[in-house]
Amino acid sequence: MTSNAGKDARAASPETILTHSGRRTDEQFGFVNTPVYRGSTVLFGTLDDLEGSGAPYRYGRTGNPSTQAVETVITALEEAAGTVLAPSGLAAISTALLSVVSAGDDILLTDSVYEPTRLFCRETLGRMGVTTRFYDPRIGAGIADLVNEKTKLVFVESPGSLTFEVQDLPAISAVARPRGIAVMVDNSWATPLFHKPLTLGADIVVHAGTKMFIGHSDAMFGTASANAEWWPRLSRTHRLAGICASPDDAFLAARGLRTLAIRMKEQRERALELARWLEARPLVEQVLHPALESHPDHALFRRDFSGSGSLFSMVLKGKPRAAIAAMLDGLELFGMGYSWGGYESLCLPVHPERIRTATRWESDGCTFRIHVGLEGIDDLKADMAAALDRYAAA
Repeated sequence: MTSNAGKDARAASPETILTHSGRRTDEQFGFVNTPVYRGSTVLFGTLDDLEGSGAPYRYGRTGNPSTQAVETVITALEEAAGTVLAPSGLAAISTALLSVVSAGDDILLTDSVYEPTRLFCRETLGRMGVTTRFYDPRIGAGIADLVNEKTKLVFVESPGSLTFEVQDLPAISAVARPRGIAVMVDNSWATPLFHKPLTLGADIVVHAGTKMFIGHSDAMFGTASANAEWWPRLSRTHRLAGICASPDDAFLAARGLRTLAIRMKEQRERALELARWLEARPLVEQVLHPALESHPDHALFRRDFSGSGSLFSMVLKGKPRAAIAAMLDGLELFGMGYSWGGYESLCLPVHPERIRTATRWESDGCTFRIHVGLEGIDDLKADMAAALDRYAAA
């Protein structure tokens, strides 16, 4: 794990940070990329070295040059005090949660939260005596009516990864901070390139690095970064829990991060064009993309985000399962699978109405989550147009 990594790089642009931060070519015999350091044991030359604190690495689980290369980049981008790595996004989330809560505490989770986060809080934290309550993602400053003397955390996911509500993070943070309540944000959709939660009042930010950071659908990965107040607890919990990302996956994350800005720019434009095209299709009842002027949270999005992600949802007029199967089974370019963020496009049926507890999902239509990859946009439109025709005809 790395604290205060990349501090000097913060004056540079995100693109320059992504390209240069975390690389130490003079220590790698001139090679551009930090190689994969596989190892558990670190040898010390003297007893003084063993007992001292000057060694940069002490054991494989606590970090090596491969992991530090990634920590340095993320810390600089997030403007954080430090970053820890995890073997998956959920592992990063659970580690961050455990660094905040104790038995008897109360936490507030947005009702649009990623379902595995929801289940971890309700089941695992529930067994530990932590109470989880869910709130309307559009509650904003109204969160003040829900907090009590036991509330220790407000968890924000903005936008939600199925229904794409944008949350008023500054308003929530303004309520939480004076009360000593931590604010944690899942920022996987926008990444620190387009949204910086720590500068808007959040304390901890987490990422499913499997998605945009990796970018190639070939590794599982997660990150958690914290401000100066929460960094000591996050780093300590990470170490005590034995959480670590493999050097090979860290290498793949570093590889993906180098092209993150270019990939996000291209995928953002393709996603917006497809979303606008879908809005004009007769079968489409609604497109849930916060960068669209039709989105109810568009003003919040414009205020707090500098760009949009590759993921959005659409709601089609309701039809039976046979129509959904006809639509999806014939897709040629859009794959059907979990996760997102890779170079390949995906289309997945989702059911927010089965998950929510604090707010009711009002639509009676069929909801599909779409991730737009790097294929030609006209080819993606043709594939989706044929899919909509099959849906209409079924």
